[in-house]
Amino acid sequence: MAVLSSFHPAVANWFSRTFDAPTPPQELAWPAIQAQRHVLIAAPTGSGKTLAAFLAAIDALVREGVEAGGLADETHVVYVSPLKALSNDIQRNLEAPLGGIRRELEILGLPDVDIRTFVRTGDTPQGERTAARKRPPHIVVTTPESLYILLGSESGRKMLSTTRTVIVDEIHAMVGTKRGLHLALSLERLEAVAGRKLTRVGLSATQKPIEEVARFLVGTRQIDANGR
Repeated sequence: MAVLSSFHPAVANWFSRTFDAPTPPQELAWPAIQAQRHVLIAAPTGSGKTLAAFLAAIDALVREGVEAGGLADETHVVYVSPLKALSNDIQRNLEAPLGGIRRELEILGLPDVDIRTFVRTGDTPQGERTAARKRPPHIVVTTPESLYILLGSESGRKMLSTTRTVIVDEIHAMVGTKRGLHLALSLERLEAVAGRKLTRVGLSATQKPIEEVARFLVGTRQIDANGR
């Protein structure tokens, strides 16, 4: 599992204890995401697409947290899904790797890194929204509509201004739709608010035509031979 050698030992150890080996989408995606290249993952359900998208971003947070003795209250990852139910599932599914990696850090005698997540949809209680504004989460899980609302508020823009990676799940469902048009604009606004080139990761089991889906993910900018 040579691909795991690029991860922090706590991250690599958790993965090795949990899985037999990386899946092909993970082996291909992780080096590209770590190199801050845009990545479009087209793979069947059950192939580890979600972890392929998240683990490289989590690794960057772990490294930063270990080096600094903790993480600043800043949002680094935004995950967008057109399915509200999937947003809640993603947060629950993140608990296992985040908790497991914290245990590995303890075993290694390294500083604890508490990576916090926050689900922002139309159903999110006001108290949770207020708490996120006061203490921004490291990972925001949201829908296209709620991302649009966040970008429309001063507090939302402040929270999202430190974003580094954006993950768009079920991306095929957005291409060529009105929701997709709004999301495309929101992705450009998010990058403008962040003031940096975001690493964009798209996920879906079905992506046809894949060239059109890729253009939707990265916008109208040209993609060079290295996927940047």
